[in-house]
Amino acid sequence: MTTVTAKAAPSASSVGLETAVVKSWKAPIAFVIFGVIATLLFVLNGREGESTFRLSTASDVIQLPDVVLPTTATGIVAAVLLFALAGIAFLLVSRGGRVPVWYTSVYAAIFLVGFLTWASAGATIPVPGLLIGTLALSAPLIFGALGGVISERVGVINVAIEGQLLAGAFTSAMVASLTGSPYVGLLGAMVAGVLVSFVLAAFSIKYLVDQVIVGVVLNVLITGLTSFLYSQVMSPNAALLNAPPRFERINIPILSEIPILGPFLFRQTIIVYIMYVAVFVVWYGLFHTKWGLRLRAVGEHPTAADTVGIRVTGTRFWNVSIAGAIAGLGGAFITLGSVGSFSKEMTAGAGFIALAAVIFGRWDPIRATLAALLFGFATNLQNVLGVIGSPVPSEFMLMLPYLVTIFAVAGVVGRVKGPAAAGKPYIKS
Repeated sequence: MTTVTAKAAPSASSVGLETAVVKSWKAPIAFVIFGVIATLLFVLNGREGESTFRLSTASDVIQLPDVVLPTTATGIVAAVLLFALAGIAFLLVSRGGRVPVWYTSVYAAIFLVGFLTWASAGATIPVPGLLIGTLALSAPLIFGALGGVISERVGVINVAIEGQLLAGAFTSAMVASLTGSPYVGLLGAMVAGVLVSFVLAAFSIKYLVDQVIVGVVLNVLITGLTSFLYSQVMSPNAALLNAPPRFERINIPILSEIPILGPFLFRQTIIVYIMYVAVFVVWYGLFHTKWGLRLRAVGEHPTAADTVGIRVTGTRFWNVSIAGAIAGLGGAFITLGSVGSFSKEMTAGAGFIALAAVIFGRWDPIRATLAALLFGFATNLQNVLGVIGSPVPSEFMLMLPYLVTIFAVAGVVGRVKGPAAAGKPYIKS
């Protein structure tokens, strides 16, 4: 909901110039809605007992004490705080301001604490396990989102992230099984992602086929091809072709012993550490190097980029290929760092959630990474709450990651302009 009012701008002349002040009430209204939900759950449908949050694992050098919260009292306090924050948000918008991101984050954190306390009444939530599972589920999304950011920043809508992840997962499992080296499997996944991107680039850039249609067709093609090869080739010879060695976890000295964050961030496989580097490199490259400047120029105004000597077609082609290589790493993580083998359609729509993370993150690598972590957290939360016997219906928990995706893209982000030339073929005049 948006309100537009007229406001006189100061001027040296007697002519009164008016500027439009756009007031977006979307965030305050959303805050009130979630405040009502919190009241219904935490207060009117409150649960008795205590909720325990375990902050350390058995292998931690530094053991933190468990945090025990009274379920009913915590729920009431959370509901009151949520309504108070909603009121302040209404006041900010009414005065022509905006609700800052950090404010929304604080609101979300309070709601999350209240919800977890209510859902875990009489049970224990292992916080390190919740975070570790979140990162494991988010890693493919982060790789896919990074590939999507690069591709769309250069002007090519990448709906084929799902196919790139699936091709990377299949190829890494087979190559690593044949060679006995997960590192060679990792390279194979990158090559597979590049090959899928080559097809996307060739049809959308050279032959000017609609980019969304090409992406959808590629997803269907890769799904069918990998399913066929799995059934006819890989499955009958599973010991030879589908038993890849997995990457071992590497504990970073000192850092891995930091309470809570240590097990979460620094007791991971080499692919996760590559992911950390990839996020930084993509962010730095996009906004602080000549490569990034050229890439963004081609995605925003290819005609202007062409006039200053930038090869639009070549720039798009090679950057889409780089995006495919990064997405292929996400597929390799699934088989070599998480599951340990390939199965049909094992990505289960992760590519589309990664695409949503690109939009939610406003085509920024850091924001897209945070969005992917949010979706991964929502997915893992359903597993944790199911284990502790939460009263939340299992059907709703299965829907949770997709509800978060829809809410994030449609409700929180709203109308967001992507790269101006994304999806538009460039024909040199």
